[in-house]
Amino acid sequence: MPSAMLTKLLIVAVLVLIIFNLFRALAALMNKDKAQATGVVRALTIRVALSVGLFVALLVGSYLGWIPSHGLR
Repeated sequence: MPSAMLTKLLIVAVLVLIIFNLFRALAALMNKDKAQATGVVRALTIRVALSVGLFVALLVGSYLGWIPSHGLR
């Protein structure tokens, strides 16, 4: 089952990147320099893109059977 472990590691890695970009936007927002506004927008754009990409990847993986469902039937 190395494939299942690799999938879990990739999901956790993307979640860590999402949280990292969220805190990067917070750090840029807390900076008093107004020129950092583009840093906030860029970090939040990357965060949203990663979140949407992860959501779509989870949907496709579930639909194709790469991620087994354990829900109620």
